Amino acid sequence: MSERAVGWRCRDRVLDCGRPALIMGIVNVTPDSFSDGGRFACPDLAVAHGLELVAQGADLLDIGGESSQPGAQPVPLEEELNRVIPVLRELAPRAGVPISVDTTKAEVARQALDLGAHIINDITALLGDPQMPEIVRSNHAGVILMHMQGTPAVMQQNPTYKDVAREVRDFLEARLQAARDLGIAEDRVVLDPGIGFGKTAEHNWELLRRLHELQDLRRPVCLGVSRKGLLRGPRNRPAERRMAASLAVACFALAHGSAQILRVHDVAETRDAVEVYRALAKV
Repeated sequence: MSERAVGWRCRDRVLDCGRPALIMGIVNVTPDSFSDGGRFACPDLAVAHGLELVAQGADLLDIGGESSQPGAQPVPLEEELNRVIPVLRELAPRAGVPISVDTTKAEVARQALDLGAHIINDITALLGDPQMPEIVRSNHAGVILMHMQGTPAVMQQNPTYKDVAREVRDFLEARLQAARDLGIAEDRVVLDPGIGFGKTAEHNWELLRRLHELQDLRRPVCLGVSRKGLLRGPRNRPAERRMAASLAVACFALAHGSAQILRVHDVAETRDAVEVYRALAKV
C-alpha cells in the first residue's frame, strides 16, 4: 500500500496498517449471533471474552449489539444500548487496545464514544442515520464504511450485480468522497467490501479474488469473512467448524496485499497465521 494509507487515525490513536494485517477481535453481545449462539450476551462474559481476545493478540476489538446476519430484524435503540453500554463501560478502561462499536445508530455511537470507544463500524456506510456523520466527525472517531446491497432483513433476496467487484469499488469510492464532503478526514476512514452482505456465494468468491482492486482507493481494507456461510464447504460445516477455511481466506488476502485489517472470531489462530506469513514474506 502507499504511505498515504498506512495510518488510521482513531481519536487519539494512530493505528499502523502498514504491517501484514491488524487483527480485530469480534465481541458479539447479541443473543442471536450466528457464530457463537449468544454465548457472550451476558456483560460479564462479554468483558471477559474481550480481555481474552486481547491476551490472544487482538490489536483492536469490535463490539456489536445488533445482529446483521441475513434475515435479521432491527433492534430497538434502548435494547441495543442495554447490550453494548454495560460491556463498553467495563471493557474500555481495561482493554488497552482501541475499541470499535458496530452500530448504525448515532445515539449508540455517541454514548459509546463518550465511554472511550475509538471507532464506529457502520454497515450502512453513514447512510442509515442522518446524525451519524456528525457524531463521527465531531469526535474525530475512526470509521469503517461497508458495502451492503439492501438491508440485513432482505439483502439475500436475489442480490444482483453486473460486475460485483467494480460495483463495490465504485460504491466505496463514492462513500469515501461523501465522508470527505461531510468533514470526516480521509485518514480516519477504513473500507469494508461487505462479504456476505447482499451477495451470493459466487459474488463473494469473485469479490475476494479481486479484493486487491480496492487498494487504488488508498485506504486500508477491513475484511470480515470469519466463519461466514460461504465457508461452510461441501460438508456444510457449522459456524464453529469454519476456522480453517477462515484462515485460508485470511492468508490469501495477506499474500495479495488486499486487506490490512482482519475482523475475526479466532484471534489466537489468526495471530499465528499472520506471524508465520510475516516470517515467510520477511515483512
